[in-house]
Order: sequence, then C-alpha cells, then structure tokens
Amino acid sequence: MGFRLWGRRSVSPTCRTTRRQSKRRRLSGAAAVALVAASATACSNEAIDQWSRGGMPEGVTEQSQIIQTLWNGAWIAALATGVVVWGLIFWAVAFHRKKRNSEALPPQVRYNLPIEILYTVVPVIMVAILFFFTARDQTEIMKVSGTAPVKVRVDGYQWSWKFTTHYQGQKVEVAGVPVDLSKQSNENPQGPQLVLPVNTKVEFELHSDDVIHSFWVPAFHFKQDLFPGNVVNRFEIKTLDRTGVFIGRCAELCGADHSRMLFSVKLVPQAEFEQYIKSHAGSAQ
Repeated sequence: MGFRLWGRRSVSPTCRTTRRQSKRRRLSGAAAVALVAASATACSNEAIDQWSRGGMPEGVTEQSQIIQTLWNGAWIAALATGVVVWGLIFWAVAFHRKKRNSEALPPQVRYNLPIEILYTVVPVIMVAILFFFTARDQTEIMKVSGTAPVKVRVDGYQWSWKFTTHYQGQKVEVAGVPVDLSKQSNENPQGPQLVLPVNTKVEFELHSDDVIHSFWVPAFHFKQDLFPGNVVNRFEIKTLDRTGVFIGRCAELCGADHSRMLFSVKLVPQAEFEQYIKSHAGSAQ
C-alpha cells in the first residue's frame, strides 16, 4: 500500500532568483514607461508653450509682453491672409481651368475693375493696420520716464562690453574681453555680467567707442543699436519678478570677433542687488 506525503512544495534557489529578476524587469519597465510618459508630457507642455509664443523666448520685462502680443497678432494676420490666398488658389484650380474636351478658355477676370480695386485696397488696409499697431507699441516700449531708480550706461567696443550701473549715488563698472567660445554655454555664460533687480525700472544709455554695435538680450524681445560719435540711444525696461541669467550678444556685424561679443544679464531679488552694489561700488571688474 503506497502513500504520498503532502506538504509545502519546495522551490529551488534558481527559480526564486529567476522570479525576482522577472519582477525587477517588470518594475524597471514600468518605471521606464512612466519616465517616458512624464518626459513626453513635459516636452509636450514645453512645445505648446513655445508655440503659444510663436518661437519667441519667455520674456522677462513688461515691454517684452507688449512685443509678444504684437508678434502673435502679426502671425495671426499672416496665417489668416494665407488661408484666404490658398483658398482662392484652390478655388481657381478647381473651377477656372480649361475643360479637357473643349478648346474654349476658362472665364477670364482681367480688366475687372471691382476685383482690381479689391486687390489694391485690401493690402493697403492690412499694411495700415499693421503700421498702426507697430507704431503704437514702438512708442510705448521706447518711452523713457526718467524716474528709473537704476541707470545703466552701456559702452560697446570691439569686441566686448562695459556696463556702468548707477544706483542711489553708487557706481559699479563691469568690463569684458572677447570670450572663448569653446567655454560658452547657457549654464556657464562667458563675458561681462550685468546684474539687475527684479520688479524695477531700469534706464539704459547706449554708447559706442568705434563702430555700430547692437545691444540684444533675446529675453527682452527687442534690441537697440549703439552708434559711434555723440549719438546716444536710450530706452527703459521694467523687469518682471523672474530671477535668472539671460544671454546677451551683439546683433550687428561689427568686425572679426563679432561672434565673441557676448555678455549676460542676471536678474536677482532687490536685497541681493543692493548687497551686490554695496560690495562692488567704486571697483572695476
């Protein structure tokens, strides 16, 4: 008479190891999928944000918001015009073409006075509207109140910058030399650095020692030229409550080392800016 022992089935160490590895692979796969999904979502949100600005960087001044609105409006007008033009082209292709089995020409619209007037009047109106908004916004962003608590003199020269910051009777000078492009990066910008406070009006006074340069910080959304001689160009910005370091460069071809004429603008809280002015006042960097 035979008998069978019933009990807990033993599992070999090899089997247990294989199961643990399988679980780890599943967990790793799930983590990878979650990471990819999160990255895709972040990239998607960033792409949507970039599209909403029409490819422009995020602005850091009140004036940049004005320009962003003008930029978006110009793109909307251009796309609307494109839709109308494309529609007319496709309509003409579909309904005003020569019949296959006919020698007769399709209906012609030349010497049609109403249509020719339309072709002339509509573009003139469009240009006038764009001119109006451009002139209005240019007047606003070029307004200088004279009451800015921070004043910056910008001197451009071949091939770097000197920033002289005036604040409450104190002065800080920062001068640079052409940068080494092999060391340049967004995380480690080279060249002279202009330190400014957030939520503050800043007046710029632009000078050139030699040739025409152009002071351009992409995050400001506009640039201004520096002219040699006694020509002084001024503008004023109001910084937003956004700290960070923003790259700047010369946007006017000014000589052999034009590409090395880089600088940066650092926006800091008011208390940090005042400490910076206090610790660097009277010294040249």
